[in-house]
Amino acid sequence: MDTHIVKVIKAVYISHDVKCFTVEKPAGFNFIPGQATEVSINLPLWKNQIRPFTFTCLREQDYLEFMIKIYRDHEGVTNMLGRTNAGAELILHDVFGAIQYKGPGVFIAGGAGITPFISIFRDLYQKNQIEGNSLIYSNKTSEDVIMQDELQEMLKDNFIKLFTRENVLGFRGRRIDRAYLIDHISDFGQHFYVCGPTQFVQSIAHDLQDLGASIDIIVIEM
Repeated sequence: MDTHIVKVIKAVYISHDVKCFTVEKPAGFNFIPGQATEVSINLPLWKNQIRPFTFTCLREQDYLEFMIKIYRDHEGVTNMLGRTNAGAELILHDVFGAIQYKGPGVFIAGGAGITPFISIFRDLYQKNQIEGNSLIYSNKTSEDVIMQDELQEMLKDNFIKLFTRENVLGFRGRRIDRAYLIDHISDFGQHFYVCGPTQFVQSIAHDLQDLGASIDIIVIEM
C-alpha cells in the first residue's frame, strides 16, 4: 500500500458542519472523478485511524480537495479534523471507489453523499458535457446543503433539493421514496448514480430496480 504525507494548505468551514480541506498533491497522484482515498491524521494517536473521503477537486488541479462532514458529538476522526488547520499533515492511502461517470442520468444524493458527485459535475461542466444530467439532493434542512450555489450554477433547473425535516417556501418537504421516483422520473432506462447513508442507498436502489431500472445502470456507493 502506497502512502503519502501531505500538508494541509487551507481548511475552512463551508457550512455549519462541513469543512473543506485543500492539501498538497503528491507527484504522479491521480484519481477518477467520483473516487475516494483513505485518510488519516499524521499524529501519533491518529495515524492509524483511517477513514474514507472523496476527492471534490478536478483531477488536473495541482492540489487535492476534500469536503468532510464534521461530527462533533463524539471523539472520532472527523471531530479531530474539525480542529485540524493549515500546516497540519494528513496521510493519504490507496485510491478507490465504485462511483464513476458512465453517461447521462439521474444523480441521487443524501447528505454528505453529494461529495463523489461534486468532482464528476465539475469535470463535466468544465468539458461542457453536463447537459442531460440531473441531481436530486436530499437533506434534513436547508442548512445542510453542501455547495448549493455552485451546483445550481452548473445544473440550473436540473438541481432538485428535498428537505426531510423542514418545509421551506418553494421546496418540497418529502423523502425520495418509490412514489417520488414514479412522480419525477419518466425514463428508468437511463443511468442512476446513488450515494448517501447505507439505508438510503439500499432503499433507492431497490425501488429503482422495482420500477424497471436494470442493476447494471445503477451505480452506487455507501
